Amino acid sequence: MTTPIFSEYCEIDLDEIATFEGRVAVFVDSEGKLDRAARRVNRLTRGALVRMVEGKAFEKLKDGQAGEIAMPVGLTADALQVVKLARRAGVDECRKAGATISKALAASPVLVLAGNLKHVSELALGLTLRTYDFTDHKTAEVKPAASARIMVTKPDEAIVATASLKALSEGVFFTRDLINEPANILTTSEFADRLSEMKKLGLKVEVLDEPALEKLGMRTLLAVGEGSETPSKVVVMKWDGGGKEKPFALVGKGVVFDTGGISLKPPAGMEDMTMDMGGAGVVSGVMKTLAMRKAKANVVGIVGLVENMPDGRAQRPGDVVRSMKGDTVEVINTDAEGRLVLCDLLWYVQDRFKPVGMVDLATLTGAIIIGLGHENAGVFSNDDALCNAFLKAASAEGEGAWRMPLGQAYDEQLKSRVADMKNVGGRAAGSITAAQFLKRFVKDETPWIHLDIAGVASVTSETKMAPKGATGWGVLALNRLIADKFEG
Repeated sequence: MTTPIFSEYCEIDLDEIATFEGRVAVFVDSEGKLDRAARRVNRLTRGALVRMVEGKAFEKLKDGQAGEIAMPVGLTADALQVVKLARRAGVDECRKAGATISKALAASPVLVLAGNLKHVSELALGLTLRTYDFTDHKTAEVKPAASARIMVTKPDEAIVATASLKALSEGVFFTRDLINEPANILTTSEFADRLSEMKKLGLKVEVLDEPALEKLGMRTLLAVGEGSETPSKVVVMKWDGGGKEKPFALVGKGVVFDTGGISLKPPAGMEDMTMDMGGAGVVSGVMKTLAMRKAKANVVGIVGLVENMPDGRAQRPGDVVRSMKGDTVEVINTDAEGRLVLCDLLWYVQDRFKPVGMVDLATLTGAIIIGLGHENAGVFSNDDALCNAFLKAASAEGEGAWRMPLGQAYDEQLKSRVADMKNVGGRAAGSITAAQFLKRFVKDETPWIHLDIAGVASVTSETKMAPKGATGWGVLALNRLIADKFEG
């Protein structure tokens, strides 16, 4: 598994700047003001820093972006990175600046002259998140990411502010690793084993096998995995960090590989379907973060781990299956399998834990990508207060999310001639009818959010905080939601 590399804080030492071997990063605001460390850099480089800052190229930079002076005269460093950033820049800009520094790292260490930067811990988080690289299956020697030393005015305060952010980095990296892992490695059993290892962090972890799921009546979930050699499983993770109150619930779709089943997907791009367990990956990362930071909240995370394969035993289009709730579902398309996994999980978690609210996450529909692209997850909810709290948390963490509608009219598309409902409602409003399907398994008294993360869980080009591949979207926002709503 990929281990985050964290920055080291130290007091400002102006004499070390000249002799540091590696890279040096310095901050200058849009007005060209230099702090004490930057003034020393400017003197050492015989005015090169000011000349760069006064140039048109630097003027065009946005906050968090950088220019570079290679082999700067007067410094031992290989390069001087000049980052445009206000001293009191916001969280998003500071994270972006950290990621900018991280992207330029090679094998050489970096000395970051942060001084009295307001959100230096957020800078460190951005730097850490952008160092991620999934190399588990590379046979050539992989050099670890370079270390970073951050010079600050008050290192003790920076260390305290960064403590909880380490847990966030661990959770995001865990999610990314799970989503990036190929399906022949991350089988349902391997996935369950990795989650069971988190007992060491204080989580209570329970793995339900197929006989247990059959006994519970999770027939729609089990139907998805009937064509696979790998057994279907449900993993329940509990973090009891609060009082005696009922828990908040996180529910994740964990289809470790999705061929589409008998409704076989086109071959082009099918290799990307290793990420169809993205919802379960995010739930797992959030639970790891909560445990590592000893969150003062009660949270249950539940993931359904299945594989959707074509086989003589696989469910067919036209089959009718009965959910744990008791409703019958006509399977029109076996590639609309995620909702069959989630509907049983949603009913189970409500029946067993009586949660004060719940959020489900799934790479559920291609339709949400058509509507929102790769910038935002689709947000569906039956409760304005919970939904607004999540949207606020997502905005604060820079994770794109956009609320989508629900309504009775969309239910009409799900009517079945032979069962209580169909599992698809046609091409029109595909992501909405999928959410409307799930809503039928949410009790009226349960505040609920459905997050369709098909467009944001894994992407084909780099993002602000991640290389191409798994992003870890949702770990930061859900952690903040839980902290804001339940930890006060």
